Amino acid sequence: MTLPALNLSADPIDLTAALVDIASVSRDETLIADAVEAAIRDQLNGFEVLRQGNCVLARTDRGLPTRVILAGHLDTVPIVDNVPSRRTVTDDEGDVLHGCGTVDMKSGDAVFLHLAATLDEPAHDLTLIFYDCEEIAAEFNGLNAIERELPDWLRGDVAILGEPTAGQIEAGCQGTLRVRFTATGTRAHSARAWMGDNAIHKMGRMLTTLGDYEPRRVDIDGCEYREGLSAVAIHGGVAGNVIPDEVYVDVNFRFAPDRSPEQAYDHVREVFAADLADGTLTAAVTDSAAGALPGLANPAAAKLVEAADGKFRAKYGWTDVSRFAALGIPAVNLGPGDPSLAHRVDERVPVEQITEVTRILRSYLSTP
Repeated sequence: MTLPALNLSADPIDLTAALVDIASVSRDETLIADAVEAAIRDQLNGFEVLRQGNCVLARTDRGLPTRVILAGHLDTVPIVDNVPSRRTVTDDEGDVLHGCGTVDMKSGDAVFLHLAATLDEPAHDLTLIFYDCEEIAAEFNGLNAIERELPDWLRGDVAILGEPTAGQIEAGCQGTLRVRFTATGTRAHSARAWMGDNAIHKMGRMLTTLGDYEPRRVDIDGCEYREGLSAVAIHGGVAGNVIPDEVYVDVNFRFAPDRSPEQAYDHVREVFAADLADGTLTAAVTDSAAGALPGLANPAAAKLVEAADGKFRAKYGWTDVSRFAALGIPAVNLGPGDPSLAHRVDERVPVEQITEVTRILRSYLSTP
């Protein structure tokens, strides 16, 4: 297959379209990684370039006082007749670029590549990280191998992830915790229900508690994080004429980054203390990930907020900023595209947002 050519100095809108036109569903990123690597090697001067699997890394070493990491994933969710890209202009939406990855997050990648190619006098040393397998299970995320085998590439004063934020800084991120609550009983024929012990019925108090739960709101660095505790799955029952002897409910807790995963689990256990204390339920953590504090008081991050005209908000959901925060690096999400349109068949981005994010980051990266 002919390697697609990418012009990094082209308008980032056109560069976004070129990236979208290279299909790159998770676990199948070789072609796009090849194209990005070739373009960086051919068109970026003064960058050390490294390829690891389907991750492409590049960095300058000009001896500047600060280093900014620009990171974005190359993969997308599965394509549903939404590649190649197409562009439309309508009265309702204006000038819009359509296609898988336009929002999540090839427009962010395009902005980073374009700026690396066109900044005449950057005020910061730059590290570019384009990685694979972000859209699937965390164990496959390309940042894992980089953190394990190339940790010096993850050192910087601030990290910017090109996740879609509609062009507004979204600082930090929520943590996430999933807990499986299980109730057991005794199986019996439903015609003789009194001979059994219905496990499903034991979930009544727990579900009422969930319905009555009032989530916390907390302000950190001017960002309001809203927590949420929700049942996301329930399974129980054997057949239409059998009293069930087991049922489980999976509960997802999205918690503000001032809690650790351990503190989040303690809180969840406190909420359901009555059911756990009398043995009605047992609880087990099935997945967890720490959140990330916004870190906007850090001087490097504060200058980014200034370049964005002081506009910022909390990030709802978990992103890879958490990985950088765990390394002590203030990290924010900033990219074109409405995150609610990510992963949709009609995924699309207003092209003016690509232009605006490019303007914000050009100003920031050019200012000491």
